[in-house]
Amino acid sequence: MSTVVSSGNAALQCTRAGAANTAPARIVKATRRWIGTPYHDQASLRGFGCDCLGLLRGVWRDVVGPEPMPVPPYSRDWGEAGPVEVLVEAAKAAMVELDIADARTGDVILFRMSAGAIAKHCGILSGNSRFIHAYERTGVIEEALTPAWQRRMVFAFRFPDPVKRKT
Repeated sequence: MSTVVSSGNAALQCTRAGAANTAPARIVKATRRWIGTPYHDQASLRGFGCDCLGLLRGVWRDVVGPEPMPVPPYSRDWGEAGPVEVLVEAAKAAMVELDIADARTGDVILFRMSAGAIAKHCGILSGNSRFIHAYERTGVIEEALTPAWQRRMVFAFRFPDPVKRKT
């Protein structure tokens, strides 16, 4: 399956076939370059500021190509409830959805921070039961995927293959 996205005058094609083969080591290396970036709500600028989605967007730009869709403003409220899983739906449109049990190094995980709330946090698995994410009090960090984090995991996605320019 392919998704065509528009970026200025150039049409771009992003392949989302089954198990995308964007190398996990490349994803983790790109993600680790963001470690130490301060937390800044709705930002996505390595070294200057990002939130968890901004981290994911920056890594996407580094390993896949141009962002597949504009990001509308969103709230910081982790307890936000509602009928629409906005983050999940956007991830489904752009990435390869996985069963959480099949998630591996380099994959994106989404978290539901409280019961009844929508998924509002994301990170990237970095190997050895660790993940990298942007957290309000710490900025971008790599930490253990503890049982407290594991029980909040609700979705997993794999990055698609890099974007290729259509000829």
